[in-house]
Amino acid sequence: MNRRPVRGFTLIEVMLATMLLGLLLAGTYGAIRTTVKAMQSGESAVDTINRIRVAQEFIRRQISRGMPLGFDRDDSTGVNFVFEGKRDFMRFVAPMPGYLSKGGPYVQTLELANVRGGKELLFTHAMLNGFDLRQLREEDQEPVMLVDRIRGGRFEYRGFTEEGELGDWQDDWEDPSLTPVMVRIRLQLRDDSQVVFPDMEIPLVLDVGSMRRPYTGRDGAQPPPLPGQPGQPGQQSYGVPQKFGQGQVR
Repeated sequence: MNRRPVRGFTLIEVMLATMLLGLLLAGTYGAIRTTVKAMQSGESAVDTINRIRVAQEFIRRQISRGMPLGFDRDDSTGVNFVFEGKRDFMRFVAPMPGYLSKGGPYVQTLELANVRGGKELLFTHAMLNGFDLRQLREEDQEPVMLVDRIRGGRFEYRGFTEEGELGDWQDDWEDPSLTPVMVRIRLQLRDDSQVVFPDMEIPLVLDVGSMRRPYTGRDGAQPPPLPGQPGQPGQQSYGVPQKFGQGQVR
């Protein structure tokens, strides 16, 4: 009986098959790695967007509920500080959320601080009762980082002019005895954050009754009563812009 010889694979065929298998595995691994990186990048962007959204909601809530309560006093001029605003710093008084406070108003600070070669938006708070700016120490503040990976930014403020009109935006609030009408926060995040920080324009929702204060001229004289307000003895008159009626006290 004649048997047909069994033909095997040559060395070249085995090497070619091994090479093709290696190329196939390398391509599959590269595709999987690219997919994993895209997923991680997408998850990181979503996480950053969520953190920014939460931070913006918190900032908007705190600033909009600012209260005209003094947290400091200039003894030389007798001016009470109710709002301090700079290009990279602002301090005001507002209530804290119930789960973060012990009740009552808190002195709150937002600051663009230089950290590790970049900038971060930091938040600090302290109870108004017993607050002493002169004895304030950095270690007592326990700052909370709200937004990181910031390339640049600034705070801006808007108030009423002498004519009762809304003024232009300015990055230095000149009168700390008054609260602004609106606050704007503009931040530019680094490219590696992969997101954009939308500009925030926050109107202050103030209790007009509590923010009014006696108005005296430079000579100490009281102004005449407002239209519709009787000028009875002992009744207090207030300087409120006539055009807006309920607005910033001048």
